[in-house]
Amino acid sequence: MTTPSASIQLVRLSNSNQMLGDPAADIRGRIVRDRDGEILGRIDDLLIDPVEHRVRMLLVEHGGILGFKTTSWYVPIEAIRAIDNEIVHVAEPRQIVAEAPVYDPELIDATDFYNDLYRHYGYPPFWSAGYLYPGYPTYRI
Repeated sequence: MTTPSASIQLVRLSNSNQMLGDPAADIRGRIVRDRDGEILGRIDDLLIDPVEHRVRMLLVEHGGILGFKTTSWYVPIEAIRAIDNEIVHVAEPRQIVAEAPVYDPELIDATDFYNDLYRHYGYPPFWSAGYLYPGYPTYRI
């Protein structure tokens, strides 16, 4: 795996001054289902690369009431297998998503976290040589 030459900084789309070029590509609020059809949660936000202006991760939230006791999972967009009007389908089972590294910006360097996250999911990171941006969000079912 290639290590990035600079620190990786992704930002939440909702915290940026950017927006998606196609409003239909905004999948925030949609339900996420794993490869077995189980509900993982809802997409709370999209993490974007502010340099290349591309979506890189889904921030999926599960459980909790009014934001309390909520579990957050980061899922690389490479895991997306299909998108419809209400659901985003990912290729991974719940267990893989639930066992993904947890990010705490006060304790963990973002670059190390993203390296570990891509390694956990088994996808090449977007900064690696020969990386091809997946079809998201252009393909839909």
